[in-house]
Amino acid sequence: MGKVVLVTGVARPLGARFAERIAERPDVDRVVGVDAAPPPTGLPPGVRYAQVDPRRPAIARVIAEHEVDTVVHLNVTALGHGGRAAVKESNVIGTMQLLGACQQAPGLGRLVVKSTTAVYGSAPRDPAVFGERMQPKALPPGGFARDAAEVEGYVRGFARRRPDVAVTVLRFANILGPDGDTPLAAYFRLPVLPTAFGHDPRLQFVHEDDALEALRLAALGAPTGTYNVAGDGVLLLSQCARRLGRPTVPLLRPALGLVAQLARQLAAPADRAFSQEQLQLLTHGRVVDTAQLRDRYGWAPRWTTPETFADFVAHSSPGPLPPERLTAVTDRLAGLLGNPHHPTDTQELRPR
Repeated sequence: MGKVVLVTGVARPLGARFAERIAERPDVDRVVGVDAAPPPTGLPPGVRYAQVDPRRPAIARVIAEHEVDTVVHLNVTALGHGGRAAVKESNVIGTMQLLGACQQAPGLGRLVVKSTTAVYGSAPRDPAVFGERMQPKALPPGGFARDAAEVEGYVRGFARRRPDVAVTVLRFANILGPDGDTPLAAYFRLPVLPTAFGHDPRLQFVHEDDALEALRLAALGAPTGTYNVAGDGVLLLSQCARRLGRPTVPLLRPALGLVAQLARQLAAPADRAFSQEQLQLLTHGRVVDTAQLRDRYGWAPRWTTPETFADFVAHSSPGPLPPERLTAVTDRLAGLLGNPHHPTDTQELRPR
């Protein structure tokens, strides 16, 4: 008998793609996809679907009925329907219900949880690079980052209660790709990018294909633990804007907050997650160390941060400004101003 894998969050693109990919494995006997609503495009024939509200204890029945031995929890997200309160309930209460069901499943052998590097926060006095053992200066005040921090706390408690279960937590940098539906992807699709005056934050990305591969390895037996997952290299926000061909509008922080509030009121539902934590990221940035991923996990993302962003740009609508011309003008101005530290798009910044 092969593995029986339960995947939460299959109504979203990442969850649906992961369920399809893991179902193709010869050592996986059955895949059960769980979510409160069915995927918009359906699931492949190899994946069974169970409609379960993550906030209800019915998930325990599904795990027992299908004799699940591996759970991949992807239903921790910044986006959702019903407002911020409903998203938090789905993230935190849903995880508590899932872990309670896992606690009662004697045949469970492995748990994989999708988390985020947002648990480190974004603050002016943060270290240049975050490692897995580092703690943020302060817990995230709210939003998705706070949800993820609470989820990780419950997962650590579960790991203590069930030492027989192999537990892996993957902290992903901002996931981008052709199907990206993250808050940062929505930000980059704006015709004009509001930025924090006087700040040019460093950003890291992970390609959605690499995110799927990291999850697949974790589900099939990679070393347990908590790992940062990000593509090599770093991009400044100004470099991202130039590669998109989108103009930026530097604003003082209070004005940036007002713009975010206006965007939440007027934009499409996927764009309403222009939250306080995203403002912090676009002001101070965040970079994580991935040495443990390479050395202990034994794997590294195939796409670098610049390559991931280039693929996102290739599948996005072009901005009003030609990227090549915008880059040339910016670099020439930097040269005239005598700024030898100004990064050009031919320079790839790497975390130190």
